[in-house]
Parts: sequence; structure tokens; C-alpha cells
Amino acid sequence: MKIITFFYNLLWGDLITIPLPSGGSAGLSLLVLILIPAGIYFTIRTRFLPFRLFPEMLRIAAEKKKLSEKNSISGMQALIISTATRVGMGNLVGVVAAISAGGAGAVFWMWVTALLGSSTAFAEATLAQIYKEKDPLYGGFRGGPAYYIHHLFIKKDSRRKRSIIAALFALSGLLCWCGISQVIGNSVSSAFKNAFQIPPLYTTIILVVIAAAIVLRKNATVKVLDIVVPIMAGMYFLFTVFIIIKNAGQLPSVFQQILAEAFGIRQVVAGGFGAVLMNGAKRGLFSNEAGSGSAPCAAAAADISHPAKEGLLQAFGVFIDTIVICSCSAMIMLLAPAELTQGLAGMDLLQAAMNYHLGEFGVIFIAVILWLFSFSTFIGILFYARSNVSYLLGDNWASQTAYKLLALVMLFIGGLAAYTFVWDLGDIGIGLMTIFNMIALIPLSRQAIDSLKDYEHRKPK
Repeated sequence: MKIITFFYNLLWGDLITIPLPSGGSAGLSLLVLILIPAGIYFTIRTRFLPFRLFPEMLRIAAEKKKLSEKNSISGMQALIISTATRVGMGNLVGVVAAISAGGAGAVFWMWVTALLGSSTAFAEATLAQIYKEKDPLYGGFRGGPAYYIHHLFIKKDSRRKRSIIAALFALSGLLCWCGISQVIGNSVSSAFKNAFQIPPLYTTIILVVIAAAIVLRKNATVKVLDIVVPIMAGMYFLFTVFIIIKNAGQLPSVFQQILAEAFGIRQVVAGGFGAVLMNGAKRGLFSNEAGSGSAPCAAAAADISHPAKEGLLQAFGVFIDTIVICSCSAMIMLLAPAELTQGLAGMDLLQAAMNYHLGEFGVIFIAVILWLFSFSTFIGILFYARSNVSYLLGDNWASQTAYKLLALVMLFIGGLAAYTFVWDLGDIGIGLMTIFNMIALIPLSRQAIDSLKDYEHRKPK
């Protein structure tokens, strides 16, 4: 716990403290100081890509292309895999954590993080495509930050097989995904205890057994996610739209609350502005993953005609995740009376809000949808892990299976662990990934920008 607390404070603690009126202060962490400027940089370099090329993102998402490599996946399937982890735990549980710790104002900073992060997501996904390679174990392609970091630091004629920075990224990713596995177990066991009064131990055992039956198969990932992700996201979106329409009269006051608490005098004077911004940015990163290097592990696997096309698809994924689905989760909680949710955190907060909106059915619905989210997230992160395990340990089934078993153990432990502990472990992993990813992303960004220019020059006017 002491080790985890030390690294958590190093990455997410107050690196810089800005004094505020009335003796308060705003603390900014190392990760916020890296990601926000990087997002601004990539947004300017891509000439405001999230706004300018949004219609093109929709067009690419709708097009169908034949695959050139056996066992490879399409650009849309890569988007579904990355969406599985984005629209999974980060979306549902991450927004709950943000509002629990930072209030309604944290939602605004999640939106800002997403808009800036779209351009960052484009850059890292495009680079993953540029430096992808064939996968001798699973077939198709593989890659991600470990591979483009390797090409930045290791010359072609070098005898060195691994870059230290690339290896550290891969290790950080595996640590992060173990942490997320724990978050999954923790959140599902809490939700089923609230909905069905099932002891966490029983829920966790069933979850691990079913997960093992899926992930220990060689190539079930994409087929399962192709079915689960559209169903779960669609169901969640439709029920949330119903809740929003039902409470449409409250929407102006909810948006006023979000903006007031994002910039409000009360938060600034009380020294809480830093907490609002920090939790919004932190959970925004955990949710949309832009800059962390997770999604490029799926983006590299796509069999697509131009690297920039996959970059645009992943930028679109950030929009789906945070602007659409995260906003849905936020509205569920913020449209419920404050006195019903005051003092609650985690799944207790979300289920109390759903109980208000839809009664006992709402509590059960969240438990079931969380189960689907958990499977999609768990399967998605193990897809991410493939290329990183291969980079560290070579192409062999023993190391691939060993990591899957480790993730299953972490899934079990998380079902019985403390809420704060499992979040901190995931935050440490994603924080370290971001740092190592950014070391290469900025120097290599010119290649991503050139790829975008080439794509825009080639595409029909």
C-alpha cells in the first residue's frame, strides 16, 4: 500500500500548487500538466481535427472494406475493441468516481479532456498503424506504443532487441490492465450485492469462471465484442435518453450546476477547484484513454488502407466515449435529487440514482449492464496485452497464457478489495503508460501530421 501510495502521489498528486484567494489553492498533477498541453499541441497541429474532420470520421466508420490479411481485423473492429474498454468501466464507473470526488464540475473537465484528447488519440493511433507488424501467433497485425517507441530509440542495424523505454511502457500497460481487472471485479461485486444481495465472493467466482472460459480461448476476442459492445452501448444509451427526456425540465439547472462548479467561486475560494479539475481530467483520461497508449494497441491491429483513417476512427471513439456515453452517465446521477445521493460513492451512488429514476428495475439494469461492460472491458484489455507481452517475452503461447491467468487472479482479488485501492493501482499504470508514450509521441508526431496531410490530399473532394 505504501509503494502504491508513493507512485500515485508522484503521478497524480499536486506537483504545482497555485495560491488562490482566501487562502485556498489549486493543485495540478504531473499527468494533467502533460496531457492538457499535449492535447492543445495536437489540436493546433492537426488544425482542429475533432471539429474540422468530424463528417469524415462518420464516413470512415460507415464504410466497408475487404481484409487483405487472414485473421486480421477491420478498422471498425479495432474501434469496437477500443470502445469496449472506453465505453466499459471507464465510462460507467469512471464518471461515478469523478462526480464522487470532484462534484458536477468534474464533468466539464472530462469534456475538455475529450475534445483535446481526440487529436492526441489520432496521433498515437496513426503512428501505431505506421509501425505495425505481422503477428506470428494470432495472425493479422500487432503493434502499439511499445513498437513505435522501439523504432524511435533502436536503429535498424542495432543488435539490441528491446528499448528500455518501450519495455517500461509495456510493463506499465500490463500493470494498468491488472489494475483495471481489479476495478472490474470490485465494481461488479458491489453492483450485484446492491441489486441482488449476493455476497461479493460468490459474484466474483462466477465472474472469473465465465471470463476464463472466454479469454483462455485463442481468438474469441473480436467475435464476442462485435456482439456485446453494440448491444450494451445501445441499451445503456436508450435508457439514459429516456431518463433525460423524462427529466427534461431539470436540464438547464443541471448544465448550470456543471458550469458553476467547474469555474465556481465557491470551489476556488474553498481550494476545491484543483480537486474538480484533477478528478475530471483524471477520470477523463481513464475513460477516453487518449494519450495513454492503450487504444493504439488495437489500432495497430486494423487492416486498413491508410494509417490516418484508423487515426480518425480512434479520434471518433473518444467522442463516442466521453461526449456521448460519459454525459449519459453524468446525467443519470445529476438528475437525481442531491439528498438521495449525498455521501455516497462508487456503485452505491449510481445505483441510488437509478433507483430514483427507474425503481428496483434501475438497480437491476445497472448490475446487468455493468456485467456486460465488465466482460467487454476485460476482453478488450487482454487484446491490448497481446502485443506488449510479445514485445517483452517474445512470441510464445506460454507467456500469453500466463498473463491471462494473472489478469484472472487480479479480477478475483478486485472483487474482494477496497474501492480506493483498486482505482489507485489502475491510475498508477495508466499514468506511467502516458509518460512513456509521450516521450515518443511528441518527437514522432510529424509522421502522423504528414500522414494526415497525405490522406486529405488523396481523398475525393
